[in-house]
Amino acid sequence: MFELEVYAAGVRDLNKILELDQQLATLPGLRYKVDSNHDLVYLELEEPTVTVREIRAMFRGLRLEPRFVGPIPSELRPKVQTQVLTA
Repeated sequence: MFELEVYAAGVRDLNKILELDQQLATLPGLRYKVDSNHDLVYLELEEPTVTVREIRAMFRGLRLEPRFVGPIPSELRPKVQTQVLTA
């Protein structure tokens, strides 16, 4: 189980909650809860089916600026291949 807590100012607006629901409903194995009093979204994933970058893009698509609260599980961080540069 992977858990994320996201602060997004403005998510308390009912229209934003409904739009976010449509976006998050497309992610398999995701459960979430919105704390509209504090602009927080709690996310639970059974498996790492999405990255933090993709979650951030969903919020930004709704004109919300997400801020992740607490540690981000390494399994949800994007896997980037780097190449060593030689002189």
